[in-house]
Amino acid sequence: MGQTARVSAFTWIAAVSLAAWLWLLLCQGFFWRTDVRLPPRREPAEWPDVCVVVPARDEAGVLPLSLPSLLAQDYPGRAEVFLVDDGSTDGTGELARELAARHGGLPLTVTSPGEPPAGWTGKLWAVRHGIGLARARGPEYLLLTDADIAHGPDSLRLLVAAAGTGGFDVVSQMARLRVASVWERLVVPAFVYFFAQLYPFRRIGRKGSRTAAAAGGCVLLRADAAERARIPDAIRHAVIDDVALARAVQGTGGRIWLGLADRVDSVRPYPRLHDLWRMVSRSAYAQLRHNPLLLLGTVAGLALVYLVPPTAVLAGAVTGGTAALLLGAAAWLVMTATYLPMLRYYRQPLWLAPLLPFTAFLYLLMTVDSAVQHYRGRGAAWKGRTYARPGTVADEG
Repeated sequence: MGQTARVSAFTWIAAVSLAAWLWLLLCQGFFWRTDVRLPPRREPAEWPDVCVVVPARDEAGVLPLSLPSLLAQDYPGRAEVFLVDDGSTDGTGELARELAARHGGLPLTVTSPGEPPAGWTGKLWAVRHGIGLARARGPEYLLLTDADIAHGPDSLRLLVAAAGTGGFDVVSQMARLRVASVWERLVVPAFVYFFAQLYPFRRIGRKGSRTAAAAGGCVLLRADAAERARIPDAIRHAVIDDVALARAVQGTGGRIWLGLADRVDSVRPYPRLHDLWRMVSRSAYAQLRHNPLLLLGTVAGLALVYLVPPTAVLAGAVTGGTAALLLGAAAWLVMTATYLPMLRYYRQPLWLAPLLPFTAFLYLLMTVDSAVQHYRGRGAAWKGRTYARPGTVADEG
């Protein structure tokens, strides 16, 4: 009787998992589709001025692959690049000047803001300094882009045209991350897949939508919208600054758009699992607002949605529980099918799709580790700085 009850209970859990996947498939903004690209656009009669702000801390390893592409933008209007060297120790600023002298292109200003005051993350302090210099030029738009992002030659042109045509205050593209090593193939497409599941791109661009997000590597921001939303001062302590920026702009009545990129790529390598682990765990608990209840709910949700289906299949096969096996297999099949478009977008073999439960388990462990590091006082980190609590900054050295 007890064994029958346990089997029945597990069958019900598998049924709930399948129901969750059917809901995600049909009701979560079709998050799994990868056709949300730059919206329809037309070129303006007169191209507005744009200032590009690039916060950079110890980026000498990637700058030769990214900065020349930014300086080489084929933009019909006036554009200028401000690279903010945020206390680098590897010669980032000097290298940027050398690259500009060698490649030419858009005017480049390299500057340094000094150490951030209490209550500021280092990256946002650098962005604030760059925006302050840019505003003296009176641009209509600001492009905030990371130092590891390589842009196609028409990237800025397309972003500005899309923003003007659609009346958007923010147009952001999620750069295509590097996928070369075994661990990158396993983890990186899933990272974007999970992000889209949390923030369905289709919902973000709709008028009146309450879903807000951006991808920090490529954010075109209307200058007057930045002033209304007090960017970056209003989000100065945010570790996940791109989502915070989108929410701040949306909160002041601004319209935002987010989609996948075709010719905007991250050149930063994450060859080892350790590198990817740090990328995720440094901010995962901040995403949960450092709330233990949200952490427990997230762990339970990941287990129900991603781990129950293969477990039900295995348990059903071993115990002869046909119902659990079929329900688990159906949930696993839906999960696999929703992951296929992202693998195609990243040009990865489709046989990786059934391995998504294993990748989700890794993300579960990364999230728990993020919480553990937070309560140990290490907190989130960006380029050698640790943010143990909002408003506190400590150097790792």
